[in-house]
Formats: sequence, structure tokens, C-alpha cells
Amino acid sequence: MKGHSGFRKVTIMVLALLCCSLPATSLHAVESGISVSASSAVTYDPDTAEFTTTVESTGKDAARAAAATAALWSELQQALRKAGVSAADASSASYTVSPEWEWNRSTGKREFRGYKARHVVRVVVRDLGKLGGAIDAVVGAGAGTGTVDGLRYFSSRFESLRLQALADAVRSARRDAEVIARAAGGKLGALQELQYGQPQNDFPVMRAVMAEAAPAGAPPTDVQPGEQKLTVSVSSRWQYLSGSGK
Repeated sequence: MKGHSGFRKVTIMVLALLCCSLPATSLHAVESGISVSASSAVTYDPDTAEFTTTVESTGKDAARAAAATAALWSELQQALRKAGVSAADASSASYTVSPEWEWNRSTGKREFRGYKARHVVRVVVRDLGKLGGAIDAVVGAGAGTGTVDGLRYFSSRFESLRLQALADAVRSARRDAEVIARAAGGKLGALQELQYGQPQNDFPVMRAVMAEAAPAGAPPTDVQPGEQKLTVSVSSRWQYLSGSGK
């Protein structure tokens, strides 16, 4: 009898030790869930354009370079007013005055050439029918190198379009999760997690190079924006309820 009792005691102790060695999390079942990613895209016609141009001049001293650039800036502003671009929509993006140096191969030294004043201007055209005239105004005013850089289009309704795409993406994620839950023999439970990615706006950035002003009487430059697309993505996780409701 003693031997039998001793055996039972040892067995119980071993079981107790095993139970104590198990991590606390092993006592809880992992909750079932369904993870779904979805995206939604909306297409739209842009109604606004933006580009940059540069007015710059060089001079023997900084004051002369700055004065010459200021004169070009005034000429550009007048031309843009005639093209229907307001003063608020032709703003300064940057302005620098810096020394200019040139390498002299014969002496093996840098030689001072003067100063360059450079004024980068951001132009916004809110009526695309006036875009060609605005581009021609920049070129005709002799602004800097006569270039239009970084021409791009966008919509003044961007925020409402983004919210529309976001709502559609969330609805799509829920719809897919419900289909998966039913196909697995259960039903969809509560939303556990929802993540939102940055919107992707697919629009071409174009560069138009203007070497010289158009001849008098020539039609304005014709630039077509084309259709744009905005895409929004979400990642979600939903509770899965089995057919028994557990």
C-alpha cells in the first residue's frame, strides 16, 4: 500500500510541476480573425494647373544682379496679369543671390565672374482655358531661360474625392470579409483593426521647354491635361464567429 501511495504522490507532483511550467497565455485560446486588404480608385478631370519658371540675371555686383532680376520679375507679373493669372497665384518659391565662379584652365584657379540673382516663381492657373496663355506670357516676357518646369495638374475637389475613395475601400474590405466568413461556415464579427495607407495620385508631371516667344498672331500654346486617378488602400482585421456562434 505504501508503495502504491508513494507512486500516486509522485505522479501528482509531476503533473503539478508541468502545470506550473506552462505559460499563462496557453490557458487562453487565440481568437479567430479575418484579415482583408482593399483599395478603391476614382478618376477625375483636373481643373487646376501649376508650374514654375525662373527669372535670373548676372551682374558685376550683387546689387546690379538683384536690380536686373527685379525688372524681369515686374515684366513677368504684368504679362501674367494680362493672361488672367492673379498676383496671389504667381508667388515666389525661392530667391537667391550668389557669386559666380569660373575655372581657368591656363592658371589652374577659379576666377570670380560676378553675381547671379535667381528668382523662382510658382504659377497656379485655376482656369485651364487660360493655361496656354499663361505659358506664352512667361516665354514672351523673357523670364529667365524661357522654360516652364514641373507642369502638373490637380483638382480643387481632391479632398472630397479622397474621402469618397476611402469610404469605398472600407466598404469593399467589409464585403470581402463577409464573403470569406460565410464561405468558411461562420459569420463576420466586430472590426478589430483598420489601417489607412497614403493616397496615390496618378498624374503625369510634364516639362515644357520654350526656346523663344511665339510669333505675333500665333494661337496660344495648347496643353491637354488628360484624366487623373486617385487610389486609396486600407488593411483590416475582423472577428470571425464560427457557425455555432462561439
